Amino acid sequence: MIEQPLWYDDFYFHSMLQKRLATAICLDESIRNRRDALAAIAMESCRIINIKVGRVGGFSEAIARTPMRRRSAAFQCGAAECWRRASGGAQHCALVAGEFLAAGDVSASARYWAEDIIEPEVTVSARGEIEVPRGIGCGFTVLRDRIESLTVRRRTLRASARVTA
Repeated sequence: MIEQPLWYDDFYFHSMLQKRLATAICLDESIRNRRDALAAIAMESCRIINIKVGRVGGFSEAIARTPMRRRSAAFQCGAAECWRRASGGAQHCALVAGEFLAAGDVSASARYWAEDIIEPEVTVSARGEIEVPRGIGCGFTVLRDRIESLTVRRRTLRASARVTA
């Protein structure tokens, strides 16, 4: 697999390249919603689509691939390392939805942080596997006291009174 070898917004040249390669192209940054995924599939721009939970609008949108189910692309569910809780969510998304090839962009907590903000920490087995937690929700507990200790500044935003014309 080659992930996102060309420009993030170019389905056409990805399509031209994919037709010349035996290796599957995986589109990642290109996929911002279902419409993008459908366009990539219709143009045969890739064979794998990495659906990032946060980028496509949450878990409901990530698993709502009804119009894509009979298409010819495989799906993996990713989260990137920008948010640990999302990473755990990607594991659950891939497991629950069942149609995902894998949970992508998921790695051990220790790879990036001395202390994670979730429990249990994410670990990778010697076989390269990550166990999906079985707890309530996404299976992780957010360590609010750790987040609080890392907070540098805080700002509270309040809605203003509604003005009608």
